[in-house]
Amino acid sequence: MIRVRVVRARGSTPREEGAEMFVGRDAASGTIGGGHLEYMAIDRARQMLERGEATASMDVALGPEIGQCCGGRVELAFDRARPAPAEPGPPVLIFGAGHVGRALAVALAPLPLSPRLIDTRAAELSLAPAHVATTLSALPEVEIRAAPPGAAYVILTHDHALDFMLAVEALKRGDAGYVGMIGSRTKKATFLNHAAREGIDAGALVCPIAAESPRDKRPEVIAAFAAAELLSCLLARPATPVEAIAAPTPSVFLVD
Repeated sequence: MIRVRVVRARGSTPREEGAEMFVGRDAASGTIGGGHLEYMAIDRARQMLERGEATASMDVALGPEIGQCCGGRVELAFDRARPAPAEPGPPVLIFGAGHVGRALAVALAPLPLSPRLIDTRAAELSLAPAHVATTLSALPEVEIRAAPPGAAYVILTHDHALDFMLAVEALKRGDAGYVGMIGSRTKKATFLNHAAREGIDAGALVCPIAAESPRDKRPEVIAAFAAAELLSCLLARPATPVEAIAAPTPSVFLVD
């Protein structure tokens, strides 16, 4: 197995320094940006495997001569290594395994996050794909109390009272990376009144989730926009409480 790593990136380049891919005789994983640059790197890596070489390097200008017009320059290092186990991304606790919850768990699965679907109903959790992490819990608020700092909480249950209780638990922590709740303007206003009575600052609450998405109520569409919303919060500031997402009048009002 040959590791191909971007050790220097100057100007406009398809991947950043540190990006890696791994090349075997018949397959490759990861990417250094695609295009002809990647084809060249794969060819060079397989030459190394054939010749028994241990290290190599390439310095490639991303111009017309290789069919790419990025305009930058990339230096690549080749060595013999295998992929290290991936570091887990920020945890995302999804409460509610209904249609939107399951769709969101599937949308987040290939991203650099660690989603987990939590519900009190075994039947709903059983509908999640096998690759989705699930937790059956009679007391889902315990999962919030046990989560690490910077975790995200997405609240999509079938019960508004349960939604409110979970949102209060998440907001009380003060260290969430994201707290989002599915709903409408009316549901949000009701919750804000409830939070005020409980002495909870609900300024960090995102409700409705994916408010900037089109007026489309298909679970997969909502999940795609919610996934982008989560990424923008968690990857930019992985260990700090999220600020309320400023948005115009919400265009998606949903109750799962």
